[in-house]
Amino acid sequence: MWPPQWLTPIPQNKLDSGRGEDVIDFAETFGIITKDSVAGPAGQPLVLREWQKDLIRHLFAGDENGYRNSISLVGQPRKNGKSALGSVMALYALHASGGGGEVYSVAATKEQARIVFADAKRMIEANPDLVGITKLYRDAIELPQTGSVYRVRSAEAYSAEGLSPNFTIFDELHAQPNRELFDVMSLAMGSRGRNSTLIAITTAGRRADQTGNDSIAYELYNYGKKIANKEIEDDSFFMAWWEAPPEADHRLPTTWAAANPGYDDIVSAEDFASAVKRTPEAEFKIKRTNQWVNTKNAWLPTGAWEELEESFELLPTDEYVLGFDGSWKNDSTALVAVIMPRDGDETFRTFKVAAWEKDFTLNDDSWIVDKKVVAKTVMDFFDVNNNCREMVCDPTYWEDEMFQWSEYGIPVVEYKNTVNRTAPATAKLYEGIMSGKLKHNGDAALARHLDNCILKIDSQRGARITKDFRNPKLKIDLAIALMMAYDRATSRLEEVIVPQVFV
Repeated sequence: MWPPQWLTPIPQNKLDSGRGEDVIDFAETFGIITKDSVAGPAGQPLVLREWQKDLIRHLFAGDENGYRNSISLVGQPRKNGKSALGSVMALYALHASGGGGEVYSVAATKEQARIVFADAKRMIEANPDLVGITKLYRDAIELPQTGSVYRVRSAEAYSAEGLSPNFTIFDELHAQPNRELFDVMSLAMGSRGRNSTLIAITTAGRRADQTGNDSIAYELYNYGKKIANKEIEDDSFFMAWWEAPPEADHRLPTTWAAANPGYDDIVSAEDFASAVKRTPEAEFKIKRTNQWVNTKNAWLPTGAWEELEESFELLPTDEYVLGFDGSWKNDSTALVAVIMPRDGDETFRTFKVAAWEKDFTLNDDSWIVDKKVVAKTVMDFFDVNNNCREMVCDPTYWEDEMFQWSEYGIPVVEYKNTVNRTAPATAKLYEGIMSGKLKHNGDAALARHLDNCILKIDSQRGARITKDFRNPKLKIDLAIALMMAYDRATSRLEEVIVPQVFV
């Protein structure tokens, strides 16, 4: 199936003058099926499908000066032949890179990195024309006549010392615990200029990494969509991404066919029918329909928040409620606005005003939010946008600032996060999202904090959003600020608010 759901454009002349046809010829001459599969028995020649040829042409686009794509991202569900394709491309790069070439198979773990590498090794062992000119080691393949080498690397050892790759296959990028290895490999490519490229082949996964920030794979996925939608231009980046539509029923064969270019060919339809009965929905969507998901206990269904995005601005005539969830040390502080419905409109709109969040990649346990900066940010925002109906705050650690804001003229209301209060507020926010009554402007940090929310159920008092305490790096403070602001904006729509005085 070509094209995929998301495809960044490449000029035809770059496709025609690139190395794609050479790679295709190499693959069909030296490629071997290394494992029995629907595609054929082990030992048989690799036969590329037309969509695979189209993909190769795009990945290897360029001209006499080198690769067109510095970074490429390919997203496919499992069992569509990613490993075989990655292996044969790496072998081509090894033989075509000239003297002193460096080719790498890279992944989060060495075991994962060895999957593509092992396929390449088996292809060499099965081909007399290749085995005679190569030296095979546990984690390296060498071409003695050119000095080129193909190695395995992982996130367990990401030193950039002495690295100068001309070709990198990054397997299952979604599994990277953080962006360090990706950044190292990208930076190391610089010495080769346009004679170097990195191709990441992955399924979807969880949106946040172990630091609580967007994963590098999810970040690149969104970047690629912006290029495909012509929101930005970047000729050095390419993405081909297959996925099911967000609203698609994951149990239907039409959904499977939409997401899998090799469906009922490389991928068995019967295998899907069996897997959907025994695989949890979130896992099935990641591995079989290539959709990004939240945690297994995620509060919001996949895609629900994304569907509410629209472009808007806070107008001078808009009335709004500010939600403030403050912290002190090693946490995040969040300020969110909810705009009241405009005349002739029943829609609430929300956006992040500001957020102060510890960067966990720095391993700094002394981080403390600057209260003076926060206080001034609130007052500066109020000065420019003076139609604030109220500012709702969790008072913990911030009583003095709340008094300061009330003295400044901001109508401040205390909002203690007790279960009796947050359970109905959680239900109200969920209803607002699922009914489409609440829109947002696509802020990535707000989306991430909502992604991090899990649902805690109390049989007596109801369900409420909370953080995953097993991973304190996954913050939800922007979501809490939104919940408070939306609760007040909806329930107090007709009320006249009397500011509280804090002493």
